[in-house]
Amino acid sequence: MQSNISFHEQISRNKRNSIFLIIFIFAILIGLSYVIGAIYSEFFFVILIFGIIISITYILVGYYKSDKIALASVKAKPASESEYRQIHHIVEGLCLASGMPKPKIYIMEGEQINAFATGRDPKHSVICLTKGAVKKLNKQELEGVIGHELSHIANYDIRFMTLTAVLVGMIAIISEIFLRSLWFSGGRNNDNKGGMILIIIGIVFAILAPIVVFLVQMAISRKREYAADASSVKFIRSPTGLIGALKKIKTEHQPMKVSGAVSPLFISDPFKKKMSGLTQTHPPIDERIKVLERM
Repeated sequence: MQSNISFHEQISRNKRNSIFLIIFIFAILIGLSYVIGAIYSEFFFVILIFGIIISITYILVGYYKSDKIALASVKAKPASESEYRQIHHIVEGLCLASGMPKPKIYIMEGEQINAFATGRDPKHSVICLTKGAVKKLNKQELEGVIGHELSHIANYDIRFMTLTAVLVGMIAIISEIFLRSLWFSGGRNNDNKGGMILIIIGIVFAILAPIVVFLVQMAISRKREYAADASSVKFIRSPTGLIGALKKIKTEHQPMKVSGAVSPLFISDPFKKKMSGLTQTHPPIDERIKVLERM
């Protein structure tokens, strides 16, 4: 028989694991830069810095406009208080209890049960629900789902995942620049055995690093989902509503028509993909339910 776990323990554990994983990504970035730096002169770093600046600028623009971009991509519309009074009351009650500012509420088309939160901080946040979620979930289940999304906002998950995206993007750029530059290197460092071994190490590192950090990024995403589930229990003081919502989501098999860029934001995978656990942005629903049932 499995012992019960507290939501405080679950939140702390997943936050620790997420921080460890992001340190691991940073270590790979340092290691990759060191190996390539040992092969090339400062000319490489001029190109590298230019590429990194472009990447970071692109990501930061997306970060500060993340709510507008996400809402536009799913064609969401503001939820009027007259039509969606219950949703507004639930959000207001949970925000009042947790001391959070009330986020903007949006509704998107779709019969599937799903929701997402976005925004760079609690003062610039948005919660968006599908019409299917509003229609199919009862009040307790809606509280569980909204509590989950408020947890993402309260835990600054968008900011955390943006930092992860910056590091992963930088590693991808460094690897790409290095591999392409080999075609134009003119055989430098190829005239001795040590130089050739270093280049081979660099090639292997550049090929494997983006794959490894992508898998780590997916692991971080899954950890943040577990943490948001636990924080929802902290908000609601009961896992029952979220468990009920996840069980209803599990019975749905119709994928949603949304951009792949916003799919990690949703409370469950909108594409209903059957992929390896290592490449999933969300933990298996059965596993999430098991953890919640032990709280």
